[in-house]
Amino acid sequence: MRTEPTLRIPLGILAMLAALTAYGLIVAAYVPPHIADWPTLAQTVAYIVLGIVWIAPLGRFLQWMETGRWRRMAPRAKD
Repeated sequence: MRTEPTLRIPLGILAMLAALTAYGLIVAAYVPPHIADWPTLAQTVAYIVLGIVWIAPLGRFLQWMETGRWRRMAPRAKD
């Protein structure tokens, strides 16, 4: 558990905002030409999937912001 402030959290938030902005711009620039001829329902599904994909690495990133470690720690044995 953290007891003192760390720069990981504000820097992590800025990095996350930058990464999400870049991801959104890439999706907005490159996806529409590829799926423009698809039916509307298929386009909707594609955008929903692309809107959820960015969540996948978020858990480990938030863990790094809190602990400074990328890997999950093994659970402690109960005594």
